[in-house]
Amino acid sequence: MTQAVASRFRGLPLVGTVCLWSPSHPTSGTSLNMTLREHGLHFFRSAIGTVLPGPMLKRALVLDTKSSCPRLLLRDQSFELRRNLYLVGFGKAVLGMAAAAEDILGDYLVRGVISVPRGIQETLQHRGMREMLLKPQSRIVVMEGAKHNLPDRDALKAASAIRDLAEGLTTEDLLLVLISGGGSALLPAPIPPVTLEEKTTITRLLASKGATIQELNTLRKALSLLKGGGLARSAYPAQVLSLILSDVIGDPLDIIASGPTVASSHSSQDCFRILAKYDLLNDLPESVQTVLSQSVTEHDMPQEFLHVCNIVIGSNRLALEEAKYQAESLGYLSVLLSDAVCGEVSTVAQLYSLLIQFVCLRTNSVDRNDPLKDKVRGALSNLAGELAIPGLDLVGVLKTLEETQGNMPICLLAGGETTVQLQGKGKGGRNQELALRVALELHRAQSTAAGHFLERCEVAFMSGGTDGQDGPTKAAGAFCSQTLVKEAEHEGLVVEDFLSNNDSYTFFSQFQGGCHLLMTGLTGTNVMDIHTVLIRAKGI
Repeated sequence: MTQAVASRFRGLPLVGTVCLWSPSHPTSGTSLNMTLREHGLHFFRSAIGTVLPGPMLKRALVLDTKSSCPRLLLRDQSFELRRNLYLVGFGKAVLGMAAAAEDILGDYLVRGVISVPRGIQETLQHRGMREMLLKPQSRIVVMEGAKHNLPDRDALKAASAIRDLAEGLTTEDLLLVLISGGGSALLPAPIPPVTLEEKTTITRLLASKGATIQELNTLRKALSLLKGGGLARSAYPAQVLSLILSDVIGDPLDIIASGPTVASSHSSQDCFRILAKYDLLNDLPESVQTVLSQSVTEHDMPQEFLHVCNIVIGSNRLALEEAKYQAESLGYLSVLLSDAVCGEVSTVAQLYSLLIQFVCLRTNSVDRNDPLKDKVRGALSNLAGELAIPGLDLVGVLKTLEETQGNMPICLLAGGETTVQLQGKGKGGRNQELALRVALELHRAQSTAAGHFLERCEVAFMSGGTDGQDGPTKAAGAFCSQTLVKEAEHEGLVVEDFLSNNDSYTFFSQFQGGCHLLMTGLTGTNVMDIHTVLIRAKGI
């Protein structure tokens, strides 16, 4: 994290619930006296610091004014500037991206329009993060909407303004497009006669029946004027330069914000197949049926997007690499498991619980051929096969852990997005539910043969959303340890009851005064979630 970023958060204390921006980098002299949770907070804020939109944009975008004709440099490409540069953007991180772009481009920027989450300007102003706000006399219009990450009338107005700007461009113009996670909800533009309410209803019906994000986005793109390459088509023949902050596993350009500057690989026939799969063909509004029936059935041709340049400038991997570096600087053996963790939270929680048990057994067992360790290894292998997490080399991870000195503290890092199977009507998010389920799995493990080894280690697990918002709650995520469930019982809180109602936020709010909640406010960035497992032998 840069000195400027660090100084911005210095002096903000930890009060009540866990606050992200606690004092800056711990020194090696003080780190040994810090708790695992304090270490976890440091790694999390460092990870977010490296994917803040300003620094990322400034690494990717350069203004060259030394030559006779000013040029915009983007990676290995160069574009002449002649009072022909316009900007649009949409997403949770776009306000900071736009502020950085404005600093770089100065008077070469003619005008712009961005669509950002409701309340983000007030939040960043309150936290003193002025470098992520636009200047008072900015040429960029900021439009807020999509409260709680749901498309609404305000976002619809912003999308209309973005489309109007794009359609007014000529072959001499450049359009800089800033895209980040949350952009889909902030760029709603249903094809008439489909209304916003009708489009929202059909996507909610699909989601309730278990449709994947790829299936949802296939339908969203087919019903949108701007998604699925629609924005790029609106801007033609202008040159389109898209800078993308990825919040999707694998960084697929056609999925991030539903791919407004990317050729769609799907047709209306794909939509009908998806709707038939979930038995929704007979529930379609007439307007949706009309639009899908009239849509062109051929796929977009790549040559139709030769005026577009799409570049991913930041991702979950970048954040994890920074957290890994910070952990290693404090003496941890740091292992990056995967930046593509996915699957239902209950199953992912079992995986983390087994990994913790394996590390605790390794730390306290002198016998490399311990049958208990082999049993845990077998369970891990089966579970990893079931989850099929991209990039997870379980054999390599376990080998690295076994070959490490027993008293060395361990940091396991991962990123991605889990899913929650909704059963109740409680309040929570995937990160808080994951933390609570890990705590329950560890509690259950303590009644097994591995429980004795768990008691010999300090354990801290943290799951947090890098955007600072976990579900419809004020928290970014939560911490847990292997003693949480037992401690909660002393307060009359039964973890299983809260989980059966998907009520993790209520649990963490009530438990020990909410001190296990990770409260950050909107961070101004978004690269999915970060999971951290910290383990060290007691007395070290």
